[in-house]
Amino acid sequence: MSRRTQRIEDLIRAELADLLLRDLHDPRVKLATISSVSVSPDLRHARVLVSVLGDERQREEGIEGLRHARGFLRTQLSHRLRLRLVPDLAFELDRGAEYSQRIDDLLHGLESDEPSKPS
Repeated sequence: MSRRTQRIEDLIRAELADLLLRDLHDPRVKLATISSVSVSPDLRHARVLVSVLGDERQREEGIEGLRHARGFLRTQLSHRLRLRLVPDLAFELDRGAEYSQRIDDLLHGLESDEPSKPS
């Protein structure tokens, strides 16, 4: 990945986070946080990973709210960023924190299942 692509990913992530905080008033995306952005090499597509607090239904509603606002967010990005082409945004639920917690719980479960060693 080039430095330019990395800078664009960071810019898009920061601007989307600001847009969610200040300009997007959809209650479904109130608890959404932009985790990361991956831009294709030709800068035409951006995969946006989003972490949403709440139960599974609230997470799905949050992603649907972002998908519904995709056009608005892309238009706002075109005004804020100085790019010839603003990438098409694809929002996906980031389950990284959920998987990390599950692995941590499993590891702690293994530690408690081990028999104590006689001394």
